Amino acid sequence: MMGRVASCATALALLMASAAHAGERDQLNACRAVVTQSQQAGTAQDDPALQRCRQIIKEWTLRDSRRSVDEEGRPLR
Repeated sequence: MMGRVASCATALALLMASAAHAGERDQLNACRAVVTQSQQAGTAQDDPALQRCRQIIKEWTLRDSRRSVDEEGRPLR
């Protein structure tokens, strides 16, 4: 179990480091992958990087709900 948590933490650190240089959409996708992986691995909920990813996803959800166009400029409705 500890090996699984350690490998998840390592993957999380690598994703966050690569997301720091990536665009915002890439960061969102990386965070979605991290959250999915942590749910499958049963990682602790109090991990600061995991909490940050959840916050990024929440902010994107709120931002997308206020948009009237998609990322390519086409109307949503």
